[in-house]
Amino acid sequence: MVGELWGCGLWSLKFLIMIEYIDGKIGELEPTLAVLECAGVGYGINITLMDYAKLQQLNQVKLYVHESIREDAHELYGFMTKQSRELFRQLIGVSGVGPNTARLILSSMTEDQLIDAIANDKPAALKSVKGIGGKTAQRIIVDLKDKIKATDIALISSTPVVGEAFDDAAAALTMLGFNPQASRTALKKLFTENPALTTEKAIKLALTML
Repeated sequence: MVGELWGCGLWSLKFLIMIEYIDGKIGELEPTLAVLECAGVGYGINITLMDYAKLQQLNQVKLYVHESIREDAHELYGFMTKQSRELFRQLIGVSGVGPNTARLILSSMTEDQLIDAIANDKPAALKSVKGIGGKTAQRIIVDLKDKIKATDIALISSTPVVGEAFDDAAAALTMLGFNPQASRTALKKLFTENPALTTEKAIKLALTML
């Protein structure tokens, strides 16, 4: 069984106690749940609405997993990038922010928007998320501002306005195994020079830069 799981891209430590990612065929897909088929097993994984939009275009995907283990439940949360999972983990480390609230935030804001709101002290952006009040928004900023990497802040400050082609190209490059941040940096340069790039053309050009 362990060999089968390794073969389908499910990597773990300590006899499958910790799951790093699951790579499998999308068996079922709902706005908040993806079922990935791996070695004959269907794993129900909670997802964000942001990732749901991207998953609709795929048949197979690798999701980076966070396990939430309680006395009454063992739940999996999956993300298309490691950065998104790291933001999720940072959010649930804030007092009063649970996994479902963190997922709601990442369903309502892009990674860049969330980093920008935290790094540049914008509680109003967080309050725009349903269920997030002023105190919680401020607590998130206070607790996480120092944890946001300087490289992420610099990336936000130079982010051009881009659209669906950029997002699709970034997701595709990540699926191909390229570093998400390096991919987005390359794409931002390309789209700054030519905002009319198609997804396919952007991917081809980015591959020459990575």
